[in-house]
Amino acid sequence: MHQFFVEKSQVGKEYVTITGSDVNHIRNVLRMKIGKTIRISDREGGNYFCKIAETGENFVQADIVSVDEEGTELPSKIYLFQALPKGDRMETVIEKAVELGVYEIIPVAMKYCVVKLEGKKAAQRVQKWQAQAETAAKQSKRSIIPKIHEVVSFKEALKLAENCDIRLVPYENENGMEGTRTVLEQIEPGKSISIMIGPEGGFAEEEIAKARETMQSISLGRRILRTDTAGICMMSMLMLQLESRI
Repeated sequence: MHQFFVEKSQVGKEYVTITGSDVNHIRNVLRMKIGKTIRISDREGGNYFCKIAETGENFVQADIVSVDEEGTELPSKIYLFQALPKGDRMETVIEKAVELGVYEIIPVAMKYCVVKLEGKKAAQRVQKWQAQAETAAKQSKRSIIPKIHEVVSFKEALKLAENCDIRLVPYENENGMEGTRTVLEQIEPGKSISIMIGPEGGFAEEEIAKARETMQSISLGRRILRTDTAGICMMSMLMLQLESRI
């Protein structure tokens, strides 16, 4: 079943009106016929199972068959602060983190980041990443499209992370998965969570020292994980913890 996103204003009592680029996708790419069942989310947590009732040049009208009351979102908002990785690894992080339930992703420029993004180049990259987040949200039947923030400095990232109830920073020199297990088991659904992931070159000493002032450092095991693997690993563990307590 295909998923589409609309604004709340496009949802009526009995039907939903789809406009924009999705109209062409439905009519000319997917070639959906009248009566085809689709899932529609209003970006604010409302989810509807609908059947296509009418198609026009600039719109698709879908009758609401039922409301998906349960939805697909995790019971906690997870903010992933991801150090800028090299190559196309950020695309992988975004795709998988969205599938696993991340709420927002904040790219962070750190001292040992290989990639440097500024100005127009950074804005273009974020725009591309946001489009990838939307694609992943549709594929995984999310109720929202996670926001991809503009690139921030490490100092700005720490300030933003402080707004969360739970603040975690996986660190390669932290020992003991038992401590990680204890921290995760204490997280209650509804608590907001921030995760700070370091770059390929690791955290600078001054960065991890500053992070530890407001964040809980934890281990992800005895092996050294790539920066893109670490974020996905954390999201997987948090998803298991949160889903099991619903």
